[in-house]
Amino acid sequence: MARLLTAVLAVLALNAPPGSAAAQQKVDLELVLAVDASSSVSSWEFDLQMKGIAAAFRDPEVQGAIRASGDAGIAVSLVQWSGRDLQELAIDWTLLRDAEDAEGFASQVDMAERLVPNGSTAIGNALEFSAELLESNAYAGTRRVVDVSGDGRNNQGTHVYQVRDRIVEQGITVNGVAILNEDLGVDHFYLNHVIGGAGAFLITATDFDDFSRAIRQKLIREISGPAIVEAPLPTVEQLARDRLWLD
Repeated sequence: MARLLTAVLAVLALNAPPGSAAAQQKVDLELVLAVDASSSVSSWEFDLQMKGIAAAFRDPEVQGAIRASGDAGIAVSLVQWSGRDLQELAIDWTLLRDAEDAEGFASQVDMAERLVPNGSTAIGNALEFSAELLESNAYAGTRRVVDVSGDGRNNQGTHVYQVRDRIVEQGITVNGVAILNEDLGVDHFYLNHVIGGAGAFLITATDFDDFSRAIRQKLIREISGPAIVEAPLPTVEQLARDRLWLD
């Protein structure tokens, strides 16, 4: 009977879904990097985003923050997104513990092609897709973060602030990099609709050339772990003023 029970438990463990507690590895941080690939982002601008992310993971301060996370390390993935049904996992979950791991991830970013064709800006759907990746992966992070970058306001798909509120209730933090390339008010939209959760924050980049500086600064703060405080939710008046989504 004891042998039979052991065999049954072994089979159950082998057949456990990827995100189940039996299969999960503890990490300090689970981080989804969600990169804007919508029509407002040219090929050159998309390349600047990817090069900025790769350079950030090669930065000594970012690598130092990763080492400081301890033996558990951090798990990182990269998503490209644009319209309602246009989200792709460009780099699968990768465990980073030291500078060598960070260099390896940077090389993956260098080699990643643009998988999402030009489309609308569906930030809410990008958040939903990213949250599903956090819920279904093989890691259990002390912190779970979606890091979304973009240069435009939502103009398609689900209502951003509703998705944001829902995934914040699941214990996920949403941070943002607002790229003030064409819309100088996109940072206000991100503040009121996109970011939220424990320790949530926004960093602005003046344009795509400035993205490398912004994402480096953001990753250092994200990986190191900001103070755990709840970001204030926008008022009804702010939502009414900034709402530019479509059903």
